[in-house]
Amino acid sequence: MPIDPRLPYDPNNIFAKILRGEIPCRKVFENEHALAFHDIAPQAAIHVLVIPKGEYVSWDDFSAKAGDAEIAAFIRTVGQVARDLGLVDPGYRLLANVGADGGQEVPHLHVHLFGGQALGRMIA
Repeated sequence: MPIDPRLPYDPNNIFAKILRGEIPCRKVFENEHALAFHDIAPQAAIHVLVIPKGEYVSWDDFSAKAGDAEIAAFIRTVGQVARDLGLVDPGYRLLANVGADGGQEVPHLHVHLFGGQALGRMIA
């Protein structure tokens, strides 16, 4: 069910539980500011989620409230994960849903990284 990004952060969302170690994940990369792991319902040959460790509901929330160092570290993490997975060439797709109209279902900022196959114009 899509969420309203204006709601306060819910510390019981699934990604918060993953960050606390309450729910396991197939970790790809982790640093001080972010965690990357395989999606449990992949939509492409490679489908990884990258999440910040801070409590941010959406991209809008993150861009408004996170500090410069945290923003830079998160963006660098997305790039590092793509490089580590060998996706830069031939290419990959990033997707961040925001709010109900954007199809956001988990109230914690997350970037989908898709690759490992020709993706076409859109993912079905």
